[in-house]
Amino acid sequence: MSSKVDLGKLDMNNPAAWPLPIKSVACVVLALFIIGMSWWLFVTDRRDTLAAAEAKELQLRGEFEDKQGRAANLEPLKQQLAQMELMLQQMLRQLPSKNEMPDLIVDISQTALATGISNELFQPGAETAKEFYAEKPIALRLVGTYHQFGAFVSGVASLPRVVIMTMHDISLTPKAGKPGLLVLSGTVKTYRYLDEDEAAEAAAKAAAGGAK
Repeated sequence: MSSKVDLGKLDMNNPAAWPLPIKSVACVVLALFIIGMSWWLFVTDRRDTLAAAEAKELQLRGEFEDKQGRAANLEPLKQQLAQMELMLQQMLRQLPSKNEMPDLIVDISQTALATGISNELFQPGAETAKEFYAEKPIALRLVGTYHQFGAFVSGVASLPRVVIMTMHDISLTPKAGKPGLLVLSGTVKTYRYLDEDEAAEAAAKAAAGGAK
């Protein structure tokens, strides 16, 4: 009697009727398939988790290196800031003081007259205190030639004290009926440094204004 089984004659709808050897092999194959699929799904999920963990590690490492670099540069930056503040204070000290300001205004006006410029208007306004300095506007109307204005600027620059002048709403136009003459009109601002008490008062006012 032949022990071979004709697989083509197996009833796929009735596995219970299969010969015992065939059922055993089928069970083993099914078990291996289930184990293989379970393992594949398990490993795939763990791979995704591992990839996410590696990406997070790279992100955290980058953030750590960035913060470490900032911390390493913090002390040099503090030193640079201290040096800049010292330089600022030294530059401010080169500006006129409160007591020198009236004489400086006179010197500017006299410098204009010395160059031949006509001061039709030279009117200092109210002073405004800032955090480290005070600014004083001067409304003016000056009449002179191009070269006289150049000499005026040069004369102001050569005054003993550092003079900073900024121009606001300035116009330079030819004077009607006077060929070669120009009219400079508008407002200039000059600056002085605040002493310690004035600076403290200005800072207190600024803080009070910001708190409102």
